[in-house]
This record gives sequence, structure tokens and C-alpha cells, in this order.
Amino acid sequence: MAVLHETEATLETVAALEDELIAFRRDLHAHPELAGDEVRTTSVVAARLGAAGIRVRMLVGNGLVADIGPIDPAYRVALRADLDALPILERTGLSFASQNDRVCHACGHDVHVAAVLGAGLALQHHVDSLVAQGIGVRLIFQPAEEVVPGGAHGVIAQGGLDGVDRIFTIHCDPSLDVGRVGLREGPITAAVDGVTVTLSGRGGHTARPHLTQDLTYALAKIVTDVPAVLSRRVDPRAGLVMVWGSIHSGSAQNVIPSTGVVDGTLRMLDAQVWEDIGPLLEEVVQAVASPYAVSATLDHVRGVPPVVNDPACVEALRRATLAALGPDAATSTPQSLGGEDFAWYLREVPGALARLGTRTPGGETYDLHQGDLVVDERAVLAGAQLLAATVLACGAP
Repeated sequence: MAVLHETEATLETVAALEDELIAFRRDLHAHPELAGDEVRTTSVVAARLGAAGIRVRMLVGNGLVADIGPIDPAYRVALRADLDALPILERTGLSFASQNDRVCHACGHDVHVAAVLGAGLALQHHVDSLVAQGIGVRLIFQPAEEVVPGGAHGVIAQGGLDGVDRIFTIHCDPSLDVGRVGLREGPITAAVDGVTVTLSGRGGHTARPHLTQDLTYALAKIVTDVPAVLSRRVDPRAGLVMVWGSIHSGSAQNVIPSTGVVDGTLRMLDAQVWEDIGPLLEEVVQAVASPYAVSATLDHVRGVPPVVNDPACVEALRRATLAALGPDAATSTPQSLGGEDFAWYLREVPGALARLGTRTPGGETYDLHQGDLVVDERAVLAGAQLLAATVLACGAP
């Protein structure tokens, strides 16, 4: 009963912060910063935490960690938010739209930050109870989630997970109605790598392709045949998919160029296949390029493994969802081919990622990483209450 009472009191505290949290989120949304440039974002978060009496430690570069509760707790729960925005032109027309040209929060990280901030402020308000229970809370505001290899490595290297027993995060899901939470045990995201193939060879006139190394034709074969061959060399249950995002070759219709580049992503659902894919990818690229006598160079940048949710942590999220958002709020969610560097934390400590509904019921379904993304702002309060309740659910006997 004591835990139930404490959860209810904390949720009420979060609710009282709703207007402030929405205003905070709007300020972040209007001033987005790219990965590695989150100077202002880090500063305003640190200032608000410090004003509440929360212990803040700035990270080298950008980002911060903050601790609530006893200095040496019996149990410590971490909540993580990502700070960075995307190099995308915003097209929402919102009154608080991005003021930074071709940069916007098209993935909802501004919502994540406001939610973790709100949970932290509410938990700090009830810090005496946390101390009495021996529960510590660490807030991690991480830079550079949207780039490879991701900012999680820097947080871990700087001791961000030291003394942490469990870690949680949320991710906006515009396919779920606001007030709903998507949960899944085991893998919930995919492994994602970057792939660049550079071809070089003897160029020349398009009238004499037999006297050249027809690099553009060879590049087209890389685009079509490498994914096709991989689909027959890798267990289809791995869910592997290669998609190219850019191709650059030549500048005139009657000139065979001497260089060309194709860039894309390689995604898969299976962690073991991700561990082993490198040599096979190199073999396939070279085999496809070989008949055309061009030189092929593969740049395979390892990105992130799948986020694998711990079952006990998912159960804590389920209990928190019930307490914070009601009996019908939790729903199952499928594994996504999207990547998240939260996966690196889960290789160190147990934890889980939950999908936070951001769609207005009956409204338009937007997509992430698009400039027209609009979030139902009630998701800010829902996320903050979910995370605060999750901390207390972990601390419950």
C-alpha cells in the first residue's frame, strides 16, 4: 500500500508539471541541434535540473547525467533521453516550429527529453521517500543518437552506467494513439549498419564501352545484385534488408566515369547474423564487381545491434503503464527494422525500451524522420508519468 500511495503521489506531481513540460518541449523543438552540437539543449536541461536541486554532471562534449536520491543506493534505476535532432527541413507550420534552417526534431527526441525531465523533477520532489527505500535514480541525457556509432558509447565510457541496475527509455511511435504504450519482450529494434561501395576503373567514351571498365553499369549491378545475393546467402529468418539511399556516378551522358559511389543501410533482426555478416558482405561485393574488371572498395560501418528488452524490465513497464495510464494502455508492439543505440546500454545492464503513442486518436498517422511530423503533446505527460512510475515499479518488492 505504501508503494501504491507513493506512485499515486508522484503521478500527481508529474501532472502538476504538465504545462511547464509542454513549454519546455516547445522550446527544444524551436531550437533543435544536430548530433555533436547539442550545446544549448544540454545547457537548458542542466539549468532546470540544477534549479530543482538535482546533482548534475556534465559529460565531455555534450550531454549530462544527473542523480536523484541516495549517493550510494541499494538499487539504481536509469532513465535515458536522446538530445539530438535531424538534418531535415520542418514542414509542420507549428507556431513553435524549428528556427534552425533544415534542422528539426523529426524523431521526437524533444518529447523524450521533456518526459525524462518531468519524471526526474517529480521524483526529486519525493526524494525523501526514495532515500528511505534506498532507491537511486540516474537521468541520462545522451547526445548523438542519430549518428553512427552513436553517443551511447561516450556515456558508458564516462561512467554513465556505473552503479546502474536497470535502465529504461521511451521512443515516440506515431502509429500508436496517445496514451498507449507498446511493449515487447526480447528484440524490439533491428541491427543497423552503414554500407558504402566505391568503384573505380578506366573511364572513357560511351561509344567504346569495350575499351573501358564500364563503371556505371557495374555500379548498377552492385545496387541490384548485392541485396539479391545476400537474400539467398543469409537465413531469411534473420530479416535482412539492404536499401540504398544515394548513388553518385558521372556528370555527362556520353562519358563513362572513372569513379562511382553507392551508399545505403544494411538492417537485420538477428543479432548473431549481425555479428557474422562482415566477411560475407565483402565476398558478395567483390564477386558482383569482378566480371566488370573494376576495383571495388567496401566501407562497412558497424552501427548498432538490436535492442533486446529484458522480460523483467518489460514487466516493470507493464505495471507502470497500468498505474500511470490505465488498464487498457499497454499493447504489444512488433519488432522494428529501425535502429537505436540504446542497444549498447542493454549489453551492459538489463533494461527495456517502450514505444510511446503520439498520434491523436482519429487523426493523421505521421512517420518518423519526416519534416511534417506532428506529435500530440499529451504524450509529454504520458511519457513522464510512465517513466516515473517505472522507477517506483522497479523499487517495489
